[in-house]
Amino acid sequence: MWHIARTMVNRTRMQIYYSRPVQGVGFRYTVKSVANGFEVTGTVRNMSDGRVELVAEGAKDELRAFSQAIHQSGLEHFIQNEDVSWAEAENEFRGFEIAR
Repeated sequence: MWHIARTMVNRTRMQIYYSRPVQGVGFRYTVKSVANGFEVTGTVRNMSDGRVELVAEGAKDELRAFSQAIHQSGLEHFIQNEDVSWAEAENEFRGFEIAR
């Protein structure tokens, strides 16, 4: 039980907005697939302004590795810009999903 509580305390929240042209290229599905290889929870969704929003929670090192793996998954050439912010984990996610 102590290990679970300690893991929850060490979690953080990463929010990334990816700039276009990232919609319509399978971006969200690739991100969800990449997430399966990491101990992260969260969502990825299209925004009405053409950006894609990723919100993920986990250990900071795991989140950084997840972000890097997204670039290495073949999506890097679609990403014009990414705006990353960090916050305290809210522990609101159970898995990793594509939000509608």
